[in-house]
Amino acid sequence: MPAPAHLDPRLLCAFVTVAEELHFTRAAARMYVAQQALSRDVRRLERELGAELFVRTTRQVTLTADGERLLPHARRVLDAQDDLLAAFGQARPLLVDLNSPGLTTGRRVLYRARELAPDCELMARYESGLTGAAAELLAGRLDASFGRFAGLAPTLRTGLAHQPVRYEPMAVVLPEDHPLASLEAVPLAALAGESVYAGAGNPRTPEWTDLAHRLFEGRGIRVASPLPLAVGDEEFERIMAKTRNPILTVVDFPAMPRTVQRPLVDPVPLSPVSLVWRKGLVHPGFDALRRAATEIALADGWLDRPDEGWIPDTDESVMSGHK
Repeated sequence: MPAPAHLDPRLLCAFVTVAEELHFTRAAARMYVAQQALSRDVRRLERELGAELFVRTTRQVTLTADGERLLPHARRVLDAQDDLLAAFGQARPLLVDLNSPGLTTGRRVLYRARELAPDCELMARYESGLTGAAAELLAGRLDASFGRFAGLAPTLRTGLAHQPVRYEPMAVVLPEDHPLASLEAVPLAALAGESVYAGAGNPRTPEWTDLAHRLFEGRGIRVASPLPLAVGDEEFERIMAKTRNPILTVVDFPAMPRTVQRPLVDPVPLSPVSLVWRKGLVHPGFDALRRAATEIALADGWLDRPDEGWIPDTDESVMSGHK
């Protein structure tokens, strides 16, 4: 077999990690990936090189002669890549959109990534919604964002990649004197007849409004009509107090004066959250961001869906078949 014209450094990284651990489970945990994905990458590298790199038995993993021969070359390639990324990564910060101040998911991932890559500068940005961030991502003015990838227009998704991070339980914000405010959790059926605010008319968040439409369909719940775009917490709170519409949100939405937040149940609606970036992004801080997302999702069960959990059919394949 002729030598391949190009080798993906990710495959070399998988090989070196397994070679150092001589254990696929430990190597997968170290890389924050599923063991099946790691095994798949190693086998792909073996196919591309036309050589078996490991002897695998039920008790142990050892390097073959070809694996021993490849290891020093692979390490030199990865070291050179690290040097290159470090040189360019230090030239500018990694710009990470957290949607809105106070939301937990993106902020926790960003804070952990800063711990994993203390020499990199990871800067927070706030673009309100994923659709609003997508144009900035594609233009290179933003590096990463968080949100519902399936809710983006197909033309936007073409130039972007994503990594599922969390199925975030959804909630409703109610005026403190609303009839449903006394409940510990609000069944979706109890919202029948209500007009619920879900960002209709906001050009930065149509993916959220679409999620609301899909959730409310057939349940007698209306998406509230568009409102003037409120900029800043104070203006948002003022408009919401004036309309008194319940607000569809997620469980970590920041508290607002004179309101209560209640989780939604029967079923439990879930907001599918991905880490999203433009294809081809290379930055050492970005590697830390992906590792942080994987680490926290595994530790906190962010991708474990409850039996009564709901997401739209459109999101099922996107979340399970991501690249």
